[in-house]
Amino acid sequence: MSALTTLSALLAARTLDAAARTVTFEIPEDWQQGRTTFGGLVATLAVQAMRDVAGPAWSPEVSLRALQTSFIGPVERGVFEVSVQVLREGKHVRQVQALVRQNGQTSAILLGVFGTPRDTVVPVMAPARPDVARSPDQSIQVPFLPGVTPNFTQHFDFRWGEGTMPYSGADSWHSRIHLRLKSETVDPELLTVLLADSPPSPVISRFTKPAPASSVSWELELRPVADAEQGDAWWRVDTDVIAAAGGYVNQVSKLWTPSGELASIGYQVVAVYG
Repeated sequence: MSALTTLSALLAARTLDAAARTVTFEIPEDWQQGRTTFGGLVATLAVQAMRDVAGPAWSPEVSLRALQTSFIGPVERGVFEVSVQVLREGKHVRQVQALVRQNGQTSAILLGVFGTPRDTVVPVMAPARPDVARSPDQSIQVPFLPGVTPNFTQHFDFRWGEGTMPYSGADSWHSRIHLRLKSETVDPELLTVLLADSPPSPVISRFTKPAPASSVSWELELRPVADAEQGDAWWRVDTDVIAAAGGYVNQVSKLWTPSGELASIGYQVVAVYG
């Protein structure tokens, strides 16, 4: 098996054309999900491109507050380009668009909303992370199975704290998954985007054999976190399917840091082919 390409290596190899306001990345086989690149990685790299093109003059306090993504077409292995445009820049909020293109085709469109803290009379409300049935040590670890599990899953540890395993034919609409990125430490904001999209939809647990499922659109609301613990520390993502019909699933996910801080809330439309 060839060596894996870390997220840090992908970021280090990017090229920026400041005049054209574009950033170019190259994706290897180990980040693929079927015939496309793992969507969470595409979104993470697009956020980095937004920072590269639109971010140099911003205050360090500017954080990604929301990310809206439409996955339009596959991003295949190889080179793709992200074009960035600042749509509006106000006193506290900047709205930035990223257009992902490969081989002359549009693959994704993203809108990032960046904002700085502001004074407010509203008190802090920090939800508590609920308990789950099983800790990481008690949970089932999902192995990487070539040809069965997507290639990108080699970069993560996944353990089911609640819910059932994919393709088990179970009557389940939710999952509680402990997870972490293997072998590297990355920026917490980028890690939040990456981890938030990494677990499979709980709906595939209802299948009895592998069947394709693909995100169509994804809205992620981020709550900026400090230098969240990484390394061997376990994050957790809780996902609930709230509606399903006609081959489309609506689901909500919450990503929690190892210390129990809410890092993001995500809403997804997932197309299923089974």
